[in-house]
Amino acid sequence: MDTTTIILITLIVYKVTLISIGLWASRRVKSESDYFLAGQNLGAWTAGLSYAASTSSAWVLLGFTGAVFTTGMTALWLVPGIFAGYLLTWLVIGPRLNAETRERGHITIVDFLSADAAEDGSPHLRRMIRIVSAAIILFCFIFYIASQFQAAGNALTEAFGLGLTESILIGAAVIVIYCFFGGFWAASITDALQAVVMLLACLIVPIVMITQLGGVSAVADQLHASPDHDWFHFDGGQAGLMGVGVAMGLLGTGLGALGQPQLLNRIMAVRSQRERIQGAMITLFWGTLIYTGLILLACAAKAVSLETGTESVIFAAARAYLPPALAGIVIAAVLSAVMSTVDSLLLASASAVSHDSDIPFSNPLLAGRLAMVGVAVLAVILTLTLQKDIFSRVLFAWVALGAAFGPTILTRAIGRRVKPVFILWAIMVGFVIAVTAYNIEGTLSDVIEKWGSWAIGLLILTLGKTHKEQM
Repeated sequence: MDTTTIILITLIVYKVTLISIGLWASRRVKSESDYFLAGQNLGAWTAGLSYAASTSSAWVLLGFTGAVFTTGMTALWLVPGIFAGYLLTWLVIGPRLNAETRERGHITIVDFLSADAAEDGSPHLRRMIRIVSAAIILFCFIFYIASQFQAAGNALTEAFGLGLTESILIGAAVIVIYCFFGGFWAASITDALQAVVMLLACLIVPIVMITQLGGVSAVADQLHASPDHDWFHFDGGQAGLMGVGVAMGLLGTGLGALGQPQLLNRIMAVRSQRERIQGAMITLFWGTLIYTGLILLACAAKAVSLETGTESVIFAAARAYLPPALAGIVIAAVLSAVMSTVDSLLLASASAVSHDSDIPFSNPLLAGRLAMVGVAVLAVILTLTLQKDIFSRVLFAWVALGAAFGPTILTRAIGRRVKPVFILWAIMVGFVIAVTAYNIEGTLSDVIEKWGSWAIGLLILTLGKTHKEQM
């Protein structure tokens, strides 16, 4: 049996499993809260692993690995930021977010953002906050989802030689089916499964490859010996650049995690504070293993000058160094994991349309399902008409959402009450600064995008602060 046949069989089995999970989960979906937040009844393992998968997948497996393979060790500036994001969301934002969700019946992160406006008797401002927030989520996630569809399309094209259009449509169809029926329950369980699949693939491929190359020291020697691999060598200037990059990663990528609805939903949905702590530890352990594996993979691929596209390193390495049967399973597993990440993004986008917009639907559950299908269609159209590299699309959406929502979420999480009008301005100004700076070339614009947007947002919220609540 050849590799392509094995990939196809594995892929079919995996996709049937995902759809089966969606059908099973549909029996637990009785309300809008069940569909968008799993009735706030996720356990630690499901919450922790699904959070890990939602924060990673296509841009990590393909984009991050490709960035290290192409640019070298300076690409590692993202890693400290990612781990800072884990800690900030689970341990700083998590306690109040989870408790208030249970107490007040929040369904989305926009409910949390607008809670003060509701209590202050400002229905007009509350509605404005919700509409503006919903529009920002939908705008950013259309690009985010498009990047995931593009990753799935690229991977299917490489594996089977399918056309990009057919590949994207196949991937999108499977995801829409199980999300339509199972909602957040299905997304969380399938994402937890995906996290395990990703971890296995990102450990098996580099371990086998490095073993065949003679071990870690042999790979390091090959990198040092080749004049073409300057990316592995550090002089004083490179070390300084790395330090600046780490700082930008911490403030840009790490702080950006505080504004991601698809991640914060997991913390809102976990069933207890004890399991929230356990979920945080699970996410950190998963992240440590997977980033170590991917960095080693990129180094080994560079050492042997592996012939591959920038965002196809893991596929090329699996084909070149694994037995055909195992390579087929790994490629199909990674491909499936990449495709299924989009489920949480689709659900968060759908909730922005059907719940956060405050449109009085007679059947909110049906409205949420139809909104999810509509968002998927728009994202497919964007993917096919405006292709761009996965890494930059995801980073744009990540930073923009973080700048818009992060300052307000952090302020509310530490117990500060802010006048609703200042919350609205902080959201709008942070978002506009981040998007404007993103479209301007240069180091200064990068600093403004990642740091300035946050600083201005926090300044606005400080000016509108009233008092500190009891935690």
